[in-house]
Amino acid sequence: MKAILIVVLVFFTLACNATDHVLVFPKTEGFRHKSIETGVKAIEVLGADNNFKVTHSEDSKVFLSKKLKKYDLIIFLSTTGDILNSEEEAAFKKYINNGGSFLGIHAATDTEFEWEWYGKLVGAYFVSHPKQAQASIEVKDKNHEATKHLPSPWSHYDEWYNFKSISSDIHVLLTLDESSYTGGENGEFHPIAWCQEFDGGRMFYTGLGHTVESYSNPEFRAHLLGGILYCLDK
Repeated sequence: MKAILIVVLVFFTLACNATDHVLVFPKTEGFRHKSIETGVKAIEVLGADNNFKVTHSEDSKVFLSKKLKKYDLIIFLSTTGDILNSEEEAAFKKYINNGGSFLGIHAATDTEFEWEWYGKLVGAYFVSHPKQAQASIEVKDKNHEATKHLPSPWSHYDEWYNFKSISSDIHVLLTLDESSYTGGENGEFHPIAWCQEFDGGRMFYTGLGHTVESYSNPEFRAHLLGGILYCLDK
């Protein structure tokens, strides 16, 4: 009995000390956001404070490494353009199919326009944006880890994307009130953060995070952390 108890305690200790591993991938082949470096640092701090390890790389060859499976979550931080070749795309798809998780921040929807599978994974594609502005955000799911701390409406300053090819399968967490700013083109249904179970894995996307200042905003940081924890299935 004592031996069994020791084994159980050892297992419990190892489980509690287990650290999830997150890859932050901010490669750009188009516009490069000034907030990327600040975003990487913010995620590293969130990792240090919440027991997950963060690796930062812009080398797409990481997707071909046998070590890709060691990552519990891959974050596309304001990626733009065609960032993966066909072999790397196949490896990323296999990673998701095997239960991996994906989190997209802001320009992750301005990425891989010619890859249909990615479009379904990320949930929508960027089409345009007006000037940065203060806008009112409605919380559609007040129980999700990424939104339960937010007031509704939530007033936030950022660059607001208009989207095309919005998937009907996404679970919408936040929507924009287009009457609160100028330049919205999605009408009454303008999702700005969402999640979904997809093709064997899970994903989370937030359209926020354009500005450098966003990453020091407590509400946005908690929103981002909630998305990460959702993807890590915490």
